[in-house]
Amino acid sequence: MRTPLKISAAVAATVLALTGLTACGGPSGGASAGGDDGRLQIMVGGLDKVIYLPARLTEQLGYFKAEGLHVTLLTEPAGVQATTSLLSGDVQGVVGFYDHTLDLQAKNKQVESVVQLAHAPGEVEVVADKAASDITSAKDFKGKKLGVTGLGSSTDFLTKYLAVKNGVQPEEITPVAVGAGQTFLSALQQGSIQAGMTTDPTVAQVVDKNIGKVLVDMRTPEGSRQALGGLYPSSSLYMSTDWVNGHKGTVRKLANAFVRTLKWMSTHTAEEIAAKMPSDYAQGGKELYVKAIKDTLPMFTKDGVMPADGPATVERVLKAFNPNLKNATIDLKKTYTTEFVQK
Repeated sequence: MRTPLKISAAVAATVLALTGLTACGGPSGGASAGGDDGRLQIMVGGLDKVIYLPARLTEQLGYFKAEGLHVTLLTEPAGVQATTSLLSGDVQGVVGFYDHTLDLQAKNKQVESVVQLAHAPGEVEVVADKAASDITSAKDFKGKKLGVTGLGSSTDFLTKYLAVKNGVQPEEITPVAVGAGQTFLSALQQGSIQAGMTTDPTVAQVVDKNIGKVLVDMRTPEGSRQALGGLYPSSSLYMSTDWVNGHKGTVRKLANAFVRTLKWMSTHTAEEIAAKMPSDYAQGGKELYVKAIKDTLPMFTKDGVMPADGPATVERVLKAFNPNLKNATIDLKKTYTTEFVQK
């Protein structure tokens, strides 16, 4: 049975999605709305997460409209749910983690990243203050309840990899789906999880409220290399390959808008970026939100181009624990394209 808190989070996500549809005038016909008329729907794995900030910021800066696009941004609390919406045809694109494209190819679903927003995960493993003496590294994950946004999500993938890398098998940990924001904070406070993987602004709140401490920080390229052995392309705009091939004009406009945003972000401060975002995204206050953006900014690319060694790192990480991928032959060149961002 769901707790009232989880029900509230789900309802909030649904209301936000419906609000987006109304505000942007998008039709309710799902995939039929997308096409070269410039109307399309994009699902984001958490619109208020800093790791997906470019999605809302592109809208706030007016870059979608400048390209003649009418984009409706919808939200789901976890990337795995956003992917489900894409496969069902309810949306034309997802702003979520690139690693889903590999996982889907192993399941005979062809999806590709068309704009690579980030070259580091932006994720942080935090440990509850009460459990800090028992969990000093991922080597101590055995027998612990570890929070993830959703089962099968990228936080789930990365948590299992950190465990395996440190000698703990996936079946020796218990991943618990706790979402992000208030549901994650409550789970950490109440002891439902001893540690968990999340992003800003939740990380900033965990530290500010003295609920927990940072255990593994992957918000920078350096942090990614240390934890995962290389750059780990994460936040991206990914779409069905068939849809991309059939709507190249629209995809090119999307790429133009997102790359323009990435370039804008690279020349503006965290304070200036925060000022462009909706005020209700500043969970915990404006100063804390600015800090969350500042701490996460290093993860983003400046040009939307996939880092050359990134896909191989993602494949190695996923194959370390994922039985569906372990013996699968993945054609990495089909999991992303630079055709649109390079133009």
